[in-house]
Order: sequence, then structure tokens, then C-alpha cells
Amino acid sequence: MRKFGNLMLGAILGGIVGSTLAILFAPASGEKARDEIRAYFSNIKDEVGRAADEKRAELEMELQRLRSGETISIEK
Repeated sequence: MRKFGNLMLGAILGGIVGSTLAILFAPASGEKARDEIRAYFSNIKDEVGRAADEKRAELEMELQRLRSGETISIEK
């Protein structure tokens, strides 16, 4: 039981020391870091949306060709 207590104490102290060092050596303030993360994921969301719109348009054109009976060449 004593080993388990030492393990828990070490884990708690390690967490405290680690989080303190992370805060001290963080390259940006919390608010600035959150803003940068928010902007990064917003950009990713916009890029995915644009890619989805482009693919949707491409597939709709392909569907129109298929419905009109046009022959399609397969690209490699």
C-alpha cells in the first residue's frame, strides 16, 4: 500500500510541475493561443467547405452527362 501512495504522490507532483512549466514556457498567452487555434480550425473548416463545394459541382456535372447519355472517358 505504501508503494501505491508513493506512486500517487509522484503522479500528482509530476502533474503540478509539468503544468507549471508548460504555463511558464508557453509561447503565447492563453487568450492569444485560443484565438490562433480558433482561426486555424476556422481556416480548415473553410477549406473543407470549398473542397466539398468543388467536388459537389464536379459530381453534379458528371451526373448530368450520365443522364444525357454522353459517353465518359475514364482519366488515369
